[in-house]
Amino acid sequence: MSLKFNLIAIDGNARRGAVETAHGTFQTPAFMAVGTAATVKALTMDQVAATGTQVILGNTYHLMMRPGGDLVEKMGGLHKFGGWHGPILTDSGGFQVMSLSNLVKMKEEGVEFTSHIDGGIKHFLRPEDSVHIQHQLDSNITMVLDECLHLPTTRERAEKNVDMVTRWAARSKNAFVDRPGYGIFGIVQGADFPDLREKSVRELTAIGFDGYAIGGLAVGEPQDVMFKMISTVAPMLPNDKPRYLMGVGTPLDILGAVERGVDMFDCVMPTRAGRTAMAFTRHGTMNMRNAKYRDDASPIDDKCGCPACQLSRAYLHHLIKCNEILGATLLTQHNLWFYQDLMRGIRESIEQGRFAEFKVEFIKNYTGEN
Repeated sequence: MSLKFNLIAIDGNARRGAVETAHGTFQTPAFMAVGTAATVKALTMDQVAATGTQVILGNTYHLMMRPGGDLVEKMGGLHKFGGWHGPILTDSGGFQVMSLSNLVKMKEEGVEFTSHIDGGIKHFLRPEDSVHIQHQLDSNITMVLDECLHLPTTRERAEKNVDMVTRWAARSKNAFVDRPGYGIFGIVQGADFPDLREKSVRELTAIGFDGYAIGGLAVGEPQDVMFKMISTVAPMLPNDKPRYLMGVGTPLDILGAVERGVDMFDCVMPTRAGRTAMAFTRHGTMNMRNAKYRDDASPIDDKCGCPACQLSRAYLHHLIKCNEILGATLLTQHNLWFYQDLMRGIRESIEQGRFAEFKVEFIKNYTGEN
């Protein structure tokens, strides 16, 4: 396995590092823009890069369904196909086991999906198939196929899940083709049972991966439960491997997870919010549909350098009210810019040994709470 992680600085449990891949290096803590179907919705890849994004995420299930792994491979992989030349991580399809549960049949061998597109064609995805498709996509970071559970769940269900996830992880690793600058991550499961999380970590680290994800969170559980599971898992993971919290999240979630030793994040939140008229700012969120912005000449955030913040709130409000595509594009780019500014501030504060102070100050400004 040939993915390299350099740990640059530690401040408490917060870590500052860099992940070296065949398509470049990304700095951690990192927020990955979600490009499910080989696109970050509403943006060109040049616009994504301009936000400071260094690594993006694609989705194996959706790309398997269309246009298909064979076609993407023929086109030269996701980097050439989609025009993103930096690192790419691909989710394995495990999240869709939960999100498309009404279209799924689970078996020991793998998972059968009924097409969410036409409801007819069935696709069977084994751990080996998922890894092979991710190889076709030329993903720099392959994720093992797992099963993401709804919370709450029963202990019996969670125990069975952990055992199967371990078996699938071993099969995934065996199918992975090791190449310089590419790696495969295991995914820790265990629902909200600390001892099952610990069991999952022990079994996955015994197999050995290039990095480790914490899965099965950000699925509706309270924030304190999520933080408790991270605090259980992170100290058990190898110090010399990156740690990825899947599907997270809000700025406050990210700060709390970094504080507990997490290095990588992804979430649809900033891009989805941009397409639904919501803007993230240092002082909280703004709904740009609100009539109070109709004649507001100020920018969204006067300390933001994104294209949207070179324009007035009034103009952005106008675009949204008129359902102009440009409104979604500008707000999406702004939100990713905000998230990447946050990650940059986090990295700098860890290097300077003042992450705790940075976190307190950010939360004070963002929530208005002293």
